[in-house]
Amino acid sequence: MRTYHLSCGRHSLILGEHTRIMGILNVTPDSFSDGGRFFTFDDAVAQGQKLFEDGADILDIGGESTRPFSDTVTAEEEIDRVVPVIEEIAKRVSIPISIDTTKAVVARRAIEAGASMINDVSALRHDHKLADVALEHGVPIILMHMLGSPKTMQVSPTYNDLIGEIRTFLENAIELAVKKGILKSKIIIDPGIGFGKTVEHNLLLIKYLRKFETLDVPILIGPSRKAFIRQILKDRNAEEIEADLPVVETGTQAAIAAAALNGAHIIRVHDVAGTRATLQVVDAIKNG
Repeated sequence: MRTYHLSCGRHSLILGEHTRIMGILNVTPDSFSDGGRFFTFDDAVAQGQKLFEDGADILDIGGESTRPFSDTVTAEEEIDRVVPVIEEIAKRVSIPISIDTTKAVVARRAIEAGASMINDVSALRHDHKLADVALEHGVPIILMHMLGSPKTMQVSPTYNDLIGEIRTFLENAIELAVKKGILKSKIIIDPGIGFGKTVEHNLLLIKYLRKFETLDVPILIGPSRKAFIRQILKDRNAEEIEADLPVVETGTQAAIAAAALNGAHIIRVHDVAGTRATLQVVDAIKNG
């Protein structure tokens, strides 16, 4: 597996020697997985510190839900949610903080507060100025594939060539970022599990993740508690099961193990402690 050196401000990470963990912190009232549990300042800061202590290599902090059919929030609201939390957590942890946003103004304020990475689920389609912020501050940027927008992405998603179409999308996103002046060494790709994909699409993305290695950038994947896992695990005639149930976390760990074995450099998760144990075993097998 190819290794990459990722420079994030005063932080740096080697990607590829073992699988890195990105811990998720949603400072939102409506995320699908934690439903506002960390929406208050104190709860968000405490959770960020816990994720760090549990072994996260990166913290990904977001102030706008991207769950299916979610509505957008204003940049001002997003800034109000995340910037105070980032400022406080940056004082307490010694790992990179990623800002999960599609808005340049939010990313700029987050970086000024202590973030050193941008996670853009729109791959620069929502706000091209996001590339300017990444370039100006010299921070890495994650470019994710999504079919449509969060509001529309799960309305009958279809592909003629799933892997080929997503690979081409990400290749074009990399080219756009490079044309904007971003170094390729600062780019990470994410095929976008759950973002405009059916259950079968998500399974195939994990199974054939190595098809994206030819893009020659690190690969991030985020299967944690996603609907495809819940669909597989629920009883045939039952309603959808809740995202925070233990059985869903068990299913998540199976997806994490498969993704790591198939070439993921970074896994984005809610349960850092459980993922750390899973990846210790998976990486031992990979490197054995």
